Amino acid sequence: MNQPILTIVVPCYNEEEVLTYTFSQLSGLLKEMINDKIVSNRSKILFVDDGSKDHTWPIIYKESLKNDLVRGLKLSRNVGHQNALLAGLYTAKSASDCLISIDADLQDDIEVIKDFVEKFSQGYEVVYGVRNDRSSDSFFKRSTAQGFYKLMKTMGVDLVYNHADFRLLSKRAVEELERFDEVNMFLRGIVPLIGFKSTSVYYERKERTAGETKYPLKKMLSFAFDGITSFSVTPIRFVMFVGLTSFFVSMFFALYFLSLKFFGNTELGWTSLITSIWLIGGLQLIAIGLVGEYIGKIYKESKRRPKYIVDIDSFNLPIREHRNPGSEITRNNTGVITAKEG
Repeated sequence: MNQPILTIVVPCYNEEEVLTYTFSQLSGLLKEMINDKIVSNRSKILFVDDGSKDHTWPIIYKESLKNDLVRGLKLSRNVGHQNALLAGLYTAKSASDCLISIDADLQDDIEVIKDFVEKFSQGYEVVYGVRNDRSSDSFFKRSTAQGFYKLMKTMGVDLVYNHADFRLLSKRAVEELERFDEVNMFLRGIVPLIGFKSTSVYYERKERTAGETKYPLKKMLSFAFDGITSFSVTPIRFVMFVGLTSFFVSMFFALYFLSLKFFGNTELGWTSLITSIWLIGGLQLIAIGLVGEYIGKIYKESKRRPKYIVDIDSFNLPIREHRNPGSEITRNNTGVITAKEG
């Protein structure tokens, strides 16, 4: 097999503190892989700026001027990690044989990227990076993560256990992924649906070198809830089951109290009445809210708004045109940079 053209896609949001380290590590690895003829010398690293509020984009752009391996993609606003990742994959797919996604903090072990490419050369079109264990996580995070995977499996969603968004996709796999035209993209559940030959590579996750995590508890809960509601109607069915159970239990108690009335043993019970009202009312509000969540997703899908808008795309622009002080840099209405020699 010929040396594949690899593009490493790195979504970034307010990552100015770690970018210098990330440039050094990924560039060094890619140079080594090119020298060892593992990948083609046309391979690149694409950093996607997801509407950062700090100096993430200027740092990426300056690095692309002096580093032939680095390219940048600037989105017009913050669209979220999953959509930023898709923007990078879709932008780079036409010029790549395989693509690897990895977070900018490099907590995932970049050394296994070589194993990813080796698996690709063996015919695998999807390679998952899977953590060996979660010993580095807090007890709360480890417990909730394990509970989430077990819950998704119970609901029939095919997820790779302890896998996040560190993976390799072939060009063909990305092209098929692009056919999933839904707005609510939960990639950890969608990628296995592609169905191409896949395998896993195990690694040990490292501590973050700088900056803060972009997935605090609030975002983690939102992400988990999006995953559940995007792939399963089980929650609605569960609410219906609770409603039916409540109905039959109430019928039982109705017969019980009716029998007490006939035998003259009735007792007035304000507390039990109010408790029952609050219980049923709470269940009704939960059911309405859950159904509303699904309706909200349908509403978003029906509008067919774009997942992202590209502001600046330097991926297809040769770096020499950046460096030529006599060239005029312009950007068309699709956000693609072009250069006119001065």
